[in-house]
Amino acid sequence: MNTDSYYAPIDEHRYKPTSHAGGAWDPDEQHFSPLAGLMVHAIDRHLAAKPNGGRLALSRIGFDILGRLPLDECEIRVETIRPGRTIELVEAVALIADRPVVRAGAWLLASCDTTAVAGGAADKLAAPETLTPWPLTSVWPGGYIASLDVRPLAPPQPGRTTAWLSSHLDLVAGQVSSPLASYIALVDTANGIAVRQPPTAWMFPNVDLTVHLHRRPEGRWTGLDTTVTFGPDGQGVTSSVLHDVTGPIGHAQQILTVRPL
Repeated sequence: MNTDSYYAPIDEHRYKPTSHAGGAWDPDEQHFSPLAGLMVHAIDRHLAAKPNGGRLALSRIGFDILGRLPLDECEIRVETIRPGRTIELVEAVALIADRPVVRAGAWLLASCDTTAVAGGAADKLAAPETLTPWPLTSVWPGGYIASLDVRPLAPPQPGRTTAWLSSHLDLVAGQVSSPLASYIALVDTANGIAVRQPPTAWMFPNVDLTVHLHRRPEGRWTGLDTTVTFGPDGQGVTSSVLHDVTGPIGHAQQILTVRPL
């Protein structure tokens, strides 16, 4: 199996995770982050086969994590739910052992030139090349975490971190992934870079990930300006402003189930 990627293709719809996809809560499970990128990769391939595939931009994608993600072969099924020339809804489902484990809905919107009215975004972040790497393995185990280059803009604080992430690994061996799929493959890491409590004492896994984009990402770096909030009744929220090297591109939200180990 190719060890320079998170997944190896088996056929058109099935993929085998490598050890680099190993999870943080349990190394014998898949980390959701690369699986999210794989599902966007599958959506890209689905859209490429459609006549209007290049004219619509993925602007929102919401993932619901339905259960445990074993480190095992997965199948990605994609279908168009609401076709359209300017607005379209696509659904992707990841299955492991024929059981749905993640369901995602992606809204695609028509692209046009709105440069004249663009504005309202946050300031851009300091360039990642100027920053010192931080070993996230000091907080989390797993093959996925070990694969990352993480560069915080300042020392991470409980519940608050701004950092750049990148990976030298391909998403799928032998297949070219879009900048968007490679970018989304790192976004779920947000919940792990700004921990409020040690994961050896508390569990706070997310059960979803929702990404809204006002611009398509460029380059190999994913920027996460992340805040984690815990409520008093067992729920939490991880909120991130998303950046690429030229500036902000959107937002991500994750709902957490918080409980002591």
